[in-house]
Amino acid sequence: MQTVHAAVTHTHSTRYCMLFCEIMTSPTENRLKQLEIIENDIANVVLNAGRAVGELSEDKPNEHLTEHYTRQFLKTLEKVEKSLSEQINYLSQVATGQPHEGSSYSAQKDAQMAIHRQEHLKSELNELGKICGASEGQ
Repeated sequence: MQTVHAAVTHTHSTRYCMLFCEIMTSPTENRLKQLEIIENDIANVVLNAGRAVGELSEDKPNEHLTEHYTRQFLKTLEKVEKSLSEQINYLSQVATGQPHEGSSYSAQKDAQMAIHRQEHLKSELNELGKICGASEGQ
C-alpha cells in the first residue's frame, strides 16, 4: 500500500513540477517551442509525402500503405497550416502595436503619450500664468 501511495505522490509531484515549469516559462520560450514543433511537423509532412510517392512508384503499390501515408500527410499538413496561421496572427498583433502577451510596447506608448500631454498642459499653464501676471500688473 505504501508503494502505491509513494507512486501516486510521485506522479502528483511530477505533474506539479511540470505545471510549475510550464507557468515559469517565458512567452518567448513558448513561442520558440511552438516553432520547433511546427518545424518537426513540416519534416513529417515531407516524410509522409515522400513515403506516399515512393509507394506509388513501386511496380505493385500497396494501396493501404499509400492511403495511410496520404492521410498522415494531410493530417499533419492541416496541423502545420493551423499552427502557422496562429503564429502569423501573433506576429500581426505585435507588428500593429496591439496588446499581446509579453509585450511592453503598448504600455511604453501610453506612457510616452502621457508625458507629452503633461508637457503640453505645463506649457499651457505657464502661458496662462504669464497672461494672469500681465493683467494683474495693469
